[in-house]
Amino acid sequence: MCLAEPGKLDVELDALLRRHSRQRVLVRGEALYGRGSPPDALFCVERGIIRLSVTSPAGREAVLGLVTPGHWFGEASLFTREPRGNDAVAAVESTVLMVPAASLHALIDDRSDYLRQFLAMMGQRYKAVLGRMDDTVLLPLPERLARIIVQMIDAGSKAGDAPTLRFSQEEAAHMLGASRQSVNRVARRSG
Repeated sequence: MCLAEPGKLDVELDALLRRHSRQRVLVRGEALYGRGSPPDALFCVERGIIRLSVTSPAGREAVLGLVTPGHWFGEASLFTREPRGNDAVAAVESTVLMVPAASLHALIDDRSDYLRQFLAMMGQRYKAVLGRMDDTVLLPLPERLARIIVQMIDAGSKAGDAPTLRFSQEEAAHMLGASRQSVNRVARRSG
């Protein structure tokens, strides 16, 4: 099975997980979980955007990724049974589905096909992280900023609505591993 993008599962498994989930609404800036917290659930973004990040002891944040509607995440800690290695925070008001860890394990215990889907998803996520690392090293800041803007517009827009961006230059800087001042310069030059 080849999944189109990290975080997507086939229709059957996606529907099964949704039946075993509960919903949680997060306001912008609200934490879904924090680094070091126990792996208690698998998550899927229904609406909004969840920012995955890590923060240094000095307070500098590095954004690992943005999870958009229809994508599952948080599986790695469930399988390793180790504490979460990152923070998950609502970048905008968001609705998230939560499948308790015990329910997930019960659903997949005797289904190697489901396990293969999670392995494929984790492998794709790993490749995506490597690609973002390449982008950070090889692409100039204007191109990286443009990619983030497109991703945020695609994730936050509804069909027929004018696109809106709901993140600050500071947040963009965290996503890009750049300073706010550098992002500001690029934004001013781009108009």
